[in-house]
Amino acid sequence: MQPSSAPGEGAAGQEFSKVAAITFSFWIIKVLCTTLGETGGDAVTMSMNLGYATGTAIFAVIFLVAVIAQVFAKKFHAFLYWFTIIATTTVGTTMADLADRSEGLGYAWGSALLLFLVLASLGLWYWSTGTVAVGTVSSPKAEIFYWVTIMFSQTLGTALGDWAADDAGLGYLGGVAVFGGALLVVAALHFFTKIPKPGLFWAAFILTRPLGAVSGDLFDKPVAQGGMAISRYTASGVLAAAILICILIFPQRPALRSEH
Repeated sequence: MQPSSAPGEGAAGQEFSKVAAITFSFWIIKVLCTTLGETGGDAVTMSMNLGYATGTAIFAVIFLVAVIAQVFAKKFHAFLYWFTIIATTTVGTTMADLADRSEGLGYAWGSALLLFLVLASLGLWYWSTGTVAVGTVSSPKAEIFYWVTIMFSQTLGTALGDWAADDAGLGYLGGVAVFGGALLVVAALHFFTKIPKPGLFWAAFILTRPLGAVSGDLFDKPVAQGGMAISRYTASGVLAAAILICILIFPQRPALRSEH
């Protein structure tokens, strides 16, 4: 009988992180999660008429519980990981709407502030641990930086998506085209350049959120505003089912130390 692997290590002693490996299916599920964050967040704050402050309070509690569970988990758990991602994107949606709409910060200033917070979080993370690669997210310190950075990036994506669709006049379809095209550019840089992979990963990670934001709005906004007028509850249910199916169909594994 072979000896059991130590916590966080593979059978051959190769150490794993506690977050998902970056694969093609990772990006599919991530975009579905960000779109669900938009429709789910709006369902609570708008369709249920609870408002942005109450919605933010509800999702902030869910986010904190999910992150604590993730940090205390001994190894990678696919369902817990993706639930935490969804928690970050729903609280990001309501937080951005609270700041930009209720508090009057505006989409442009909100996007600028949140971009600063994302970059500051990444900078402090790098200064503290020497890397922001996902393959190194195995300690509580790295995990906290990871989830804080993700939460800020999800909030940034909501504000940026709203700015592009409304203030910049791109509309929802235009926003999908712009952010989808930007992701293709990042993918090309990944495959054809030697730009450090962690930086490209975080650029792509940030861009999936405004893509999800404008996609969610495309589904549930009124036809007169350029949307499809699909019920937020229906859209959220379909997206949640699609995420569940993807997790079950596509292999889920933790990132290796060597992966970025």
